[in-house]
Amino acid sequence: MADENLQEPTAEERAKFEQDLENIMKQAAEAEKAQAAGDNSSAQDSPADASAEQSAEATAEPAPESTESAEDILKAELAAANDRNLRLMAEFDNFRRRSAKEQLEIIETANGKLLEKLSEVLDNFERAFAAENKAKDLETFEKGMQMIHDQFAKVLADAGLEQLDPTGEEFDPNCHEALMQQPSEDIPENHVVTVFMKGYKLKNKILKPAKVIVSSGKL
Repeated sequence: MADENLQEPTAEERAKFEQDLENIMKQAAEAEKAQAAGDNSSAQDSPADASAEQSAEATAEPAPESTESAEDILKAELAAANDRNLRLMAEFDNFRRRSAKEQLEIIETANGKLLEKLSEVLDNFERAFAAENKAKDLETFEKGMQMIHDQFAKVLADAGLEQLDPTGEEFDPNCHEALMQQPSEDIPENHVVTVFMKGYKLKNKILKPAKVIVSSGKL
């Protein structure tokens, strides 16, 4: 027998109840969906993180070995470079010594040839003054001395020596040494009047400047 105190819900109350029930069900479904998505995300991230850690560990493990190997290579290259440098220095020092020795030998050889020719001039002087070769007259003796002089001058010229006789030339302080000045009617001012002592140069180098008297011009 039905309870007379119970009343059937109105249509408005029934619609509200159904709406509330539908909202609760939607919220529950969204909660389940969010929880499922979070689980999937955790499941996907975990292998990636583990893989990244394993990769980092795998990469990090051989690093000390690689660094040590690079240091060994650098040390070996440095030692090889030092060895090459020492060898080059030794070779250069030997080359310098050989060059100095060869240059000295060249100078000694050149001096030897020059002295050999000068010794011939000395022999001629000695023969000229020998008792059996003494000239009976001054003219013959003078001619002999002139021949020896010419021979001596040729030896020096062949060796590269050049005599400086700047008579009448313009005075050049690089080649001439002025002893004094004097007036001259024929020689222009600042030109050489007289050569007191001839100068000499070897190739392009002045060995001895000519000592000269320089014109101060006309009175």
